[in-house]
Amino acid sequence: MLFVPSSPDYTGLLNTARERLVRGHCQRARCDMASMRRIAPIFPVQDIEAALAHYERLGFAVRMYRDGGYGFAVWDGVELHLGTTQAEGHCPGAAYLFVEDADELAAIWMSSGIDVHPPQDTPWGQREGVLVDADGNVVRFGSPLDLPE
Repeated sequence: MLFVPSSPDYTGLLNTARERLVRGHCQRARCDMASMRRIAPIFPVQDIEAALAHYERLGFAVRMYRDGGYGFAVWDGVELHLGTTQAEGHCPGAAYLFVEDADELAAIWMSSGIDVHPPQDTPWGQREGVLVDADGNVVRFGSPLDLPE
């Protein structure tokens, strides 16, 4: 089952955020110094080698950090970091991937034998699917629905 945001107008929230970016919501002098370029969620994993193998099977390019215990999974500019944790009851991570075609990505991942919750249409105008790795980390992915105006 897909998580549905508590806000009844999730699309409106996204549109407001986009409008702020377009209007230059922050003052230029301040934003030039603290601009954000990318984000990489860090997923806690129990076995770094198994986690890297899992993401490689999905189609990510993977590599282990030189000192071990940490790794990277990269695909088309999307980067996930994987770090070992021995903490009991660790809290899994989550990421949302904005993709061109959620059905196509789900088919690619399913063809590699990975269990994927197939994409479904959402009330907020996305077609979304979900992948949960062996450590409980959630990768939600979605593409926009072609909704009538």
